[in-house]
Amino acid sequence: MPSYNLAIVGFGNVARSLLRLLISKETELRRRYDIRWRLTGIATRRNGWVADPDGLNPLAVLNDHWPTPNPASAPHNIREWIERARADVVFEASSLNAATGEPAIDHIKAALELGAHAITANKGPVVHAFAELTALAEEKDRRFLFESTVMDGVPIFSLFPLGLPAAEIRGFSGVLNSTTNVVLTEIEKGRSFEDAIRRAQQMGIAETDPSADLDGWDSAVKVAALAIVLLGVPLKLDQVRRTGIRDLSEEKIRSVRNSGMRYKLVCRADRRGAGVDCSVAPELLLASDPLANLEGSSSAVRFDLDVFGLSLVEHNPGVEATGYGLLADFIRAVRE
Repeated sequence: MPSYNLAIVGFGNVARSLLRLLISKETELRRRYDIRWRLTGIATRRNGWVADPDGLNPLAVLNDHWPTPNPASAPHNIREWIERARADVVFEASSLNAATGEPAIDHIKAALELGAHAITANKGPVVHAFAELTALAEEKDRRFLFESTVMDGVPIFSLFPLGLPAAEIRGFSGVLNSTTNVVLTEIEKGRSFEDAIRRAQQMGIAETDPSADLDGWDSAVKVAALAIVLLGVPLKLDQVRRTGIRDLSEEKIRSVRNSGMRYKLVCRADRRGAGVDCSVAPELLLASDPLANLEGSSSAVRFDLDVFGLSLVEHNPGVEATGYGLLADFIRAVRE
C-alpha cells in the first residue's frame, strides 16, 4: 500500500480543515483507495519551515504543539524544506496575493521541480501562471491541481473535459463570493452594513479585512481562473470589469427585497470571438432567477454549453468544504 509524505504551506483555517479531514478519513483512504499518508512538513509565518521525514504528530500540530526546531539544521527556504520533508505532495494554502500570485507561484514551482504533486487552494497561481505551471507539471509527470480555488469542493475544474467530453463552454454566470452573499442577506434581515460584516466574520467566512470580498477582487480572481482554465483564454486580471457592493445603500437593499427582488454580486463571462468579456458587479435580480434564491454562504454557477445549460449549487459551505477540495485533489493526484 503506497504511503505519501504530505507537506503544507500555510496553516490557517483551510489547512487545519484539510488535516482534520485527513485524520477523520484515514481508514477510508486506506480501505477504498489504498492510500496511507504522513505529515512531514508544515510551513507558517510564526513557526517557519518545520520538516521531519519520519513524520510530525498531526493531532499535536492541530493543538499548536509544535516540535522544538534545531536552528542549526532547520530548513531556510521552500526548496530545503521540501527536500527535508521528502514531500510527495505539497499543499499550498498561503494567503492570496491577487496582484502577483506570489509567493504561492514559487512554492508550486519548487514542489513540481523537486518531484512533488502540487495542490493549491490559492487562486493566484491559476490566474498568473496557469500555462507555465501546467507545462511544468506535465514535464515532471506530476499533477498541478486547484479544485478548491472556486466553490470549494464542488468539482468544477475536474468536471471538464472528462465529465462533459466534446461540450463547448460559451460562457458562465454565478454568485461566487460567500462573504458578499452573507452581508447582503443579513442587511435584508435588518442588520447594518458593519453588523452584517461582523456576522460574516463570526461565521468564519469573512477575513479580518474583508476588502477583497466587498470590493469584488475575490470574485474577479475567480472569474479569471474559470476563464483561463475552462474557456482557454489567457486573461489578465485587469481585464475583468469589477464593481463591489460598498455603494449599495442598506435602505435600497431592503426595499428591493420587499418588492420581490434581490441584489447579488454576479460574476459573468461570455465568449467574444477569440476573447472573453468578463465582469463582476451587483445586479438586481428578479425572484424567479435561481441566483436570487441563494441564501447565506451559498454559491452557484451556471455554464452555458453548446448542447445545454448546467448549474452547480453549493449550499451554505463552511471551511470544511475548501479542505475537502484539497483532499479530493490529493486522491486524484495519486490515484489517477
